[in-house]
Formats: sequence, C-alpha cells, structure tokens
Amino acid sequence: MSSVKQAPKSPLIASPLLAGVLFSIIWLAIGALLLSLLLHFTDMKESSLSTNALLIHGFASLAGGFTTGRRSESKGWYNGAILGLLYGAAVILISFLASNAPISLHSAVVLGAALLTGAFGGMIGVNMKK
Repeated sequence: MSSVKQAPKSPLIASPLLAGVLFSIIWLAIGALLLSLLLHFTDMKESSLSTNALLIHGFASLAGGFTTGRRSESKGWYNGAILGLLYGAAVILISFLASNAPISLHSAVVLGAALLTGAFGGMIGVNMKK
C-alpha cells in the first residue's frame, strides 16, 4: 500500500507583509471600537483622545510587525519596519483624504511610532517561530 502524499500546508495569506497589514488593520478596528466605547460610556475626556489613538496605532503596528516577523524566514526587524512604514503612511494618507488633516509633526510622530513598534514586533515575531 503506497502512502498518499499530502500537499504542504500553505497559510491563508502567502505574503508575510500582506498578512501583517491585515492583522494591523484588524487590531486598529478593535482598538478604535474600544476607544469609542470608552469615550461614550465613561467620563473620559476628548483631550486624551490623541494620546490614546497613538497608543492604539502603536499596538496595531506591533501586532502587525509580530505577524510579519513570525511568517517571515529572517530579518524580522526589517520586515516589521517596512510594515510600520506602510501602516503609518496608510494612516496618514487616510486621515488626509478623509478629514483633510494636514501633514504635521503629529503625522511624523505616528509614522515614527509605527516604524519602531513594527520593527520591535518583527523582532519578537521572528524569534517566536517554532
């Protein structure tokens, strides 16, 4: 009796960078929903919204970098940093197009935070491989 060859298991999304971007968008949506619920149901002030939004962007980039690093073979910091740049640029572009927000120092802070947290997540993710 001959054994049946099984097809290699392929991930649902083959590109590590695309998977990381998808996961970061999912975490951004979850964070934005939680932040809006906190704003509505607690006595949280709108003045702390920009700080909390920066934390959510950092966590979303960290999660995306982790996913990218885990799925990549090597150079987790590099792949995570690329993800952070893409994520940060997408957030800045969407905020510019949606609400006509100007490019400012806050945009540079968001881009830098996304780059650093994405690179850090990539370093952790590549070292968490089996």
